[in-house]
Amino acid sequence: MVFVTVKELKRLVHPHHILNFVLACSYLFTKLVRPFCTILYPKSGCELEFKETEILIFLAVIVFLRTKKRGAVQMLPYLTSLCMYAKLANIALFFYSDPRLGVIYGVLCLIHLLLLPEPTYEGPENVVYFTGPNLEEELKRDTRVTWLVTFYTVWNSNCVNFAPLFAEMSVKYGLDNLKFGKLDGTRYPEVAEKFHVSASAFSKQLPTIILFRNGKEVNRRPTVDSKCQLIKFFFSEENVVAAFDLNNLYQECKANPIKKHKKDENAIDHVKAE
Repeated sequence: MVFVTVKELKRLVHPHHILNFVLACSYLFTKLVRPFCTILYPKSGCELEFKETEILIFLAVIVFLRTKKRGAVQMLPYLTSLCMYAKLANIALFFYSDPRLGVIYGVLCLIHLLLLPEPTYEGPENVVYFTGPNLEEELKRDTRVTWLVTFYTVWNSNCVNFAPLFAEMSVKYGLDNLKFGKLDGTRYPEVAEKFHVSASAFSKQLPTIILFRNGKEVNRRPTVDSKCQLIKFFFSEENVVAAFDLNNLYQECKANPIKKHKKDENAIDHVKAE
């Protein structure tokens, strides 16, 4: 099942996604619409050949299997994945028709990637970005604080798609004793490995969310089964809230706020007096 939200519709009108969709549909458009088909493909004409149909069917099967494997998905990640596979198929189709067209199309895709990268989240957030070892230091500094920490990389599409959701949850659930943090596994791989998170290009653990209470890990997603096989987890807000029982955790932390020490209160009063 694929569903779309109003926020995703607003993100879809970004030039990156519009051009991405145009590039994904470019082969079918130029192959079936006159006068492009008669100019670019004078020998085959304005119809798909059997080999081209095979490639497109193969593309449809791959997209279907990937979608089925992931379960329910949101529209934006689904379209991003669909466009990626479509562009790979287009490269093969353009090269099959004319290698020169394949080179030109590949260059256009590269220019699109470099000049119009996928937009990052720019909305409000209440997230602490850890710089290496200071993650462990912060966990030990005040064990009264519960932390929900995401290990991510900037190049992983799942991490990019999850970033807005995590930011919104940090604003919605963030408290003095319930905080949200992130650590870039590419910049600090040794810290990620210490928490058993692989940030390699072949890793299937990205993103990984870990819940820390009293300075210790108590829950994480994705996790592994009894055979040490990674259990697939879809990072929607509903799934994350359910997996970490965020609603009850929020109410518990809100009902038990951190009491400031007398020294801290005197320091605050002194600052106000100045």
